Order: sequence, then structure tokens, then C-alpha cells
Amino acid sequence: MLKGLRIRLLGPVQLCAGDRPVPIGGPGVRGLLALLALQPNRIVALDDLIDALWNHDPPPTARTIVHGNVSQLRRVLRSAGTPEARIDTAAPGYRLAVDPLLVDVHRARALFERAEAAPLVERASLLREAWALWQGPELGGVPESVRAPELADLRIAVHGARVDADLALGRHEELIAELTTIVRAEPRRERTVGQLMRALYHSGRRADALEVYREAARAASEELGLDLGPDLRALHAHVLNDDLAPVVSAIDVSRVVPRQLPPAVPLAGRSADLAWLDEVAPVGVITGPPGIGKSALVVSWAHGAVPRFPDGVLYAALRGFEAPVPVTEVLAQFLLGLGVPADEVPEPEGERLALYRSLTGGRRMLVVLDDARSADQVRPLLPPGPGSAAVVTSRARLDGLTVSHGARVRSLEPLARRDSVRLIADVASGAFGEYHSQVAGLCGDLPLALRIAGARLAAGPAWTVPDFVAELASERTRLAALDVDDAGVRAALDVSVRGLPAEAGAMFRALGAFPGPAVGPFVAAALCGVPVAEARRRLRVLAAHHLLTESAPEVFTRHDLVRLYARELARSSSLRPAVRYYQAAADLARRRLLRIVDPLDFSSVEVPVPVLSGFDDALAWFVVEWPNLLAVLEVAAAAGLHDEVWRLARVAHTYRVVRPRWDEWQRLVALGLAAAEACGDAEARFWMLISRCAMFLTFDLGADSLADASAALAIAADERSRTCAMIHLGCALNSCGRHDDAVECLTKAASAAGTDELRGQALANCAEAEKARGRYAEAIAHQLSSLEIDRRLGDDSYVVVSLNNLAESYLGLGDDGAAWKHASAAVELASLRGFLLQEAVGRLTLGRLSRRDGDLAGARLQVELAAELHSRVSPRPPAEVLAEMAQLGLPVDAEQRARVTRVDAFE
Repeated sequence: MLKGLRIRLLGPVQLCAGDRPVPIGGPGVRGLLALLALQPNRIVALDDLIDALWNHDPPPTARTIVHGNVSQLRRVLRSAGTPEARIDTAAPGYRLAVDPLLVDVHRARALFERAEAAPLVERASLLREAWALWQGPELGGVPESVRAPELADLRIAVHGARVDADLALGRHEELIAELTTIVRAEPRRERTVGQLMRALYHSGRRADALEVYREAARAASEELGLDLGPDLRALHAHVLNDDLAPVVSAIDVSRVVPRQLPPAVPLAGRSADLAWLDEVAPVGVITGPPGIGKSALVVSWAHGAVPRFPDGVLYAALRGFEAPVPVTEVLAQFLLGLGVPADEVPEPEGERLALYRSLTGGRRMLVVLDDARSADQVRPLLPPGPGSAAVVTSRARLDGLTVSHGARVRSLEPLARRDSVRLIADVASGAFGEYHSQVAGLCGDLPLALRIAGARLAAGPAWTVPDFVAELASERTRLAALDVDDAGVRAALDVSVRGLPAEAGAMFRALGAFPGPAVGPFVAAALCGVPVAEARRRLRVLAAHHLLTESAPEVFTRHDLVRLYARELARSSSLRPAVRYYQAAADLARRRLLRIVDPLDFSSVEVPVPVLSGFDDALAWFVVEWPNLLAVLEVAAAAGLHDEVWRLARVAHTYRVVRPRWDEWQRLVALGLAAAEACGDAEARFWMLISRCAMFLTFDLGADSLADASAALAIAADERSRTCAMIHLGCALNSCGRHDDAVECLTKAASAAGTDELRGQALANCAEAEKARGRYAEAIAHQLSSLEIDRRLGDDSYVVVSLNNLAESYLGLGDDGAAWKHASAAVELASLRGFLLQEAVGRLTLGRLSRRDGDLAGARLQVELAAELHSRVSPRPPAEVLAEMAQLGLPVDAEQRARVTRVDAFE
């Protein structure tokens, strides 16, 4: 092993064994060593290394070059045979594992920090040792792009402190030559000018001291047009008056134990968050949206944690999202709290930081940094001692602290409802308890809103409370009801939004026009007119500031109060881009689910849409987006976008055909039909009547479906429309028990159909009508022809209907084997695709077959499953299910008997 490994950065960059430099390579390798050594034992990202080595303009082979230089440095360290330093690969870059004191920069800084609190003689010795580490200009022999201006600041601070210590020891004459050289080269270094004046004055050279001042004043005036600073002018006055006192130093802070926490407010709940804080070290970050109670939680916890930190607690309100407090001001506050006299607090930030670290380095302290904007605002204020801890609150996640300091991060959620009610009760002193649960829900369980609401309940006369609750209940007045001077919910959100990057703020305002409960990158891209990748980035910036929550991959939700606030900001924003996006995306999705017979086609709409490669992707898209679709439809309808609304309702209708739900389907069709009526377009009315007819047929509302089919046929404008209307009319006739008329109508429709899509529908429904009048052989023939078309078109929804119809026809024909085969295939496919009603139909057939075969237990199982599947779709159980339940002795109530459901698929 080579003894005495050292890394030098304060001069030419070198790796030394004792006093002997070890050859390491050219400027690129030396630059890499410097960049890693400046941050020992911390990961330096590869991208950061490349930016620093090539000044943000790297060659294409930059990564390869860095990898090669890392390998060379590793070979050098291995050849030196020393375990004292090694380079680890650690995502996203590299880490130099080394004792920091083996790097001259960190040794100089450590000596400087030790000196700050040391007795005068020891201080002077430590500072001379630190100063001796400089061997020339810092970072010599590295690429010009590799810069570390903090090293020059450190050099100036060490030199100034060393000279101050020597002046305090009376070494005046020894300093004159050294200081004169520096002042001639840099006449604007006022601290050094003052030191030279002191050295000259206390060496009996008062006139020379005054001349030094005159030269400095002349240089400042001629070169900068400025006067010298107040400290130097005061020094000059003392020299003129011949009363300049010697330099002394008498900081003694060993007995000061700061307690800077503000008063705590009562908490409700948060036991898991408090337990998490109990375990956090050395750095914890509590993050969350404005008003979530970050500060209240941390301050309350810190009061209880005081006994764990016997050397004191420091607290700073950083106001990161309002008017960020400069680090130098916070350091001054901390130093005063640590007992440093005001006139002994250094002016330069670097010296304040060094003194702060010296005074806290050996202590067990807690530092609370409230409302930080960024990791950069926090890092200088973190306590260095191994027994200390820091807790930071922020509206942003501060991921940089996780990378640089291993910080643990916890995001706060709204309170549990019982805790919200308790918080309101505490603030309101129990007043008007009958409103507490309702008010908690309207406040979205957000602690700031809960406290404001509780205060209003406590302060208001009894007759005003119902009016206040009514204000909260209305989305138009809710935020106003939660305004309290500059401390309300709106004010808190104002601060967060003002602190956003400009492009993220623009997206936040654009999203205010979006009424859905969740937003993804595609609709966000449409609303903002940006590429999807940029929309995704902006959404994640908003999530990092807790104005959105990424509740699932690429699904972003908002707290209700945030949604209302964003809506206020979006008064002039348009919803039309969102409508056009959903038209295009829903049209693409429906074509993956089912055959399409209407002429609507949005494939040419110029909005980005997701890739939906098949049935499962399309179904998943509809499942996620359905609440957004309905919300967009309702707001667009209220805005008078009738022509857009009926088209979106029509393309979304296909999903409800595949996954029928009575309430949601009825809501969709009502919106679309109202829009069609409002815009006065016959085509619009035709297709929405067809949609409503299909819904009525699915739920076996025969008379209603017959009226709609007849009305649609009366206004059909072309052959395709007439055929489609005839198919629905035939189905409606069949539903009303007019089976012969239905077969006649559907046979004509099949003959007139100009496409496989319409012919397949006509044949399938003709088979249904033939089955209803007991002509099973004819039904099977029609259904097999339809099934062949279904499979050729790849429509699983229609395939499963055909399989179920075939099973029922074979059952009627007495071919139980064929019936079991087709019903089993239908159940398997329906279960795979999530076709609840069609699975129920298949299971009912299996139940009937089991009963005929004497397997009553198997029959009851299948029929009970069929009934349960129906109950998940509609409150109307089909008559045939009720009849089979009665046959098997299963319980059926009177209300169930009064309702029925039908389960065919229609477009």
C-alpha cells in the first residue's frame, strides 16, 4: 500500500502518494477526478459529468470517453495498491468512495470550520495549516469548462480568517508585505484593504494606512463609480482619529441551547405520520399540497421531540413559494440563535456557513426548515453532526435531497373523515356538531379548509350557520366561503401556482376547463396544444408540486378544492379541444370493440390519441375514461356545443353496448338525444334514436324500443340508415311478441343489407325471432351464418351473442350436447372479455341443462351466478332468470318479479 494517499485540487489537480504525484493522465482524466473529489461519497450523475467536462456541448462519444477515463482512474488506484479510494458505479453515475479529509479541499474546509470556534492561538495554527494546502490556482490542468468558483471563495475566506487571527495575535509587521502584494493586485478586496490598514497602523505607519485607504477609494470611484463600504469607512475614521483598537475575538457559544420553534397547533389524527417522523434521520421531507397541514404536523412533532436533541432546535420559515428567504439571512438567524453576538456574525455567506457548521458539527440538534422551495435552498442549512437531524416541509417533492443526502420523503394525504370531524369539533369548540360531517366532506378533508370552517362555525351567530354551509355546498361559492384574509385556501393555492414554472402554470390553467375527475397526457396535450411527451412532463411537474396526484400510471387526479380553484383561473379556456380529443379517441376505441354501422369517422381529427392495439386495450381505455367522457359531455352540453355532443355520445354508445349499465347508458343517451334535438339535425336525431332503441332492447323495454325504431325509420335518409332502422324495428317487434312480423322485417333487412356488418346483425336477430316462435332449425341456420360473419369481422361481442343464441336454439331442439358446447364457449369468452350480461345468459342455459340432467346443485350454482351477474348491471332481472330460480326453489322476492332485462347486443 502506498502510504499517505492525497487528492489535490487546490493547485494542479493531482493524486499523490505522500509527496510524490502519481501519473493519472491528461486534462479529461484530471477533470473527472476533480469532479468526483469535489463531492466525495456522493453520486455524481453521468450527465452532470458530461456537462461539466464539455460545457454542455459534448461530442457524440462523450459517454464512451467518460467510461474510459473512469476505467483509467480505477487502474491507477489499483496499481497504487490502496484501498483508501475507489470509484463505484452507482446509478445514475459514479461515486468516489474516499475519506473526505484525504482531499485537500475538504481538509481545508474542515480546518477552517474547526478554527471558527477554537481559541485564538489554536485558530491561527489551524488556519495556517489550511492556507498551506493551496499550491496555486485551484483546479490547475483540467478543461476550462470544469469550474468550482466556491474554491476561490473558500481561499479568500481562509486567507481572511488567517490574517484576522494573526492580527489578533499582534503579528502586524509580518503581514504587511503579504497584504501589500494582494491589495496592489486586487484593490477592490475591501476586507484585505482593511487588514493592511490595521497592520500598518499597529506597526506605527498611520500615514501609510491612510494612503492605502485613499488608493482604494480612488480605484473604487474611477473603476466602478462607487464609494467604499461602511466598514472600511468606519475603519478610516478610527485611523484618522488615531483611536483604532486592536483586533480581539471572544465568541463563546458553548452554553447556548436554542429553542426556536413557533407555537404548536392541535393535531387531529396523523398518528402514522408522527410515527414516521420518529424514525426519520438524518433528513426527512414532509411534502404535500397547500393546506394539507405540513407545518402543523412538523412543528407539533418537533415540540415532542425536543428531549431527543439536547443541544437545541433551530427553526426557519423559508417562505420558498412567496419571497424566499436568502440562505445568508437564515444562517445569520441560526448563528444568533446559537449565541454568536450580532457584531461577530461574519458578512460573507461562506464564512457564515463555515461558522454554522463549526458550531453545530459536534452537537445533537434538530433543524426544522419550513416551506422550502428547492433542494438548493435547503442543503447549506442541513446540520453536519452525525447525531443531528433535519426535517423539511415543502409543496415540492425535493427529489434532489434524496439523491444528495439520502433524504426520506413522506407525502401527506387528506385526513380520514373521523379525524376531519374531530378537527372541526376542536376548532369550533363543539358548536353546531350536526353540520361537522357534512362540512368535512365539502372541505375535502383538507386541514386548512377544516380549520377555517371550524373557526367560522365557532364565530358565527346560529342563524348564519345554515347560510355558511350552503355557501360551502355550492361549487360557485365554496372557495369564497373558505377565504380568511390572506390565509384562506385560495390564497394558499395562489402561492403554489405563482411558484410554478411558466409552462406548468399554463397547463394548470388550461386544465381548469377540464371537468373530468382524472386527466391524462393525451387530453392534456389536446387542451394545451403541445406534444404528448411535453404534456406528460408538465403533468408530472404539477404532481411534484402536489397540485395533481398521479393516482395510477398516467392518471392524474385533483383535490376538489384544487379543481374549483383551477376552474376559476380557466374562465376563458375552451373545452372544445377536449371534446375533439374524446371524439377521436373513443371512435378509435369503439372500432376495436365492435362493428360500426354509423358513418361517423374521426380518424382525420388532428389530435394525438393513444395506441389501442386490440379489444382489451380499447376496453381498458373506456373503463378509465368513462367518468371523464360523461363529465365532458355534460359541460359541453351546458355550453351549447350540441353538434359535438351528439357525435361524442354516439361513438361512446358502443362501449355501453359491450358493457351495458342501465343508469350510465341512460344518462349518455339522454345527453346525446337532447343535443341532437337542440341542433335540429335529422341525421343526429336518427342515430341517437337508434342508440336509445338499442338500449331499450337490451333491457327488454319493447314498447319504448318500438316507438324509437319506428321514428328512426321515418327519418332514415339513405339505404344504410333504412337497413339499420329495419333491424332495430324487427328486434322491437320481436320484443313485443310480434314474432312473425319481426321475421318478415328482419328478412327484408338481411336482403337489403349492403355490408357484412348489417347483414350479420339482421341474421342474428332474425334467428332470435325464429327461436321465439319455436322454429329452432331455421334459427340455427340464420345464427350459424351470422356467427361466420362475426368471426370474420373479429367482433367478440357479437360472437358471444351468437354462441348463446345457438345454445338456446339447440336446447329448444333437444340437442343438449350441442347446447352445452355452445353455452360453455359463450361463458368462457364472455368471462374473458368481461361481458357480464352475456356470461349470465350462458350460465342460465348451463343451469337449465344441468337441471334437465338431474344435477340440481350444479343448476342452482349456475342460475345463482347468472342472477348475481345481472344484479351488477341493472336492477331489472330477466323474467327467464326469475322463472328458473322458481323452478329450482331459489328465493325470489316480489320486487324482483316486477322487473325484467333483455341481453342482446345492438349498435
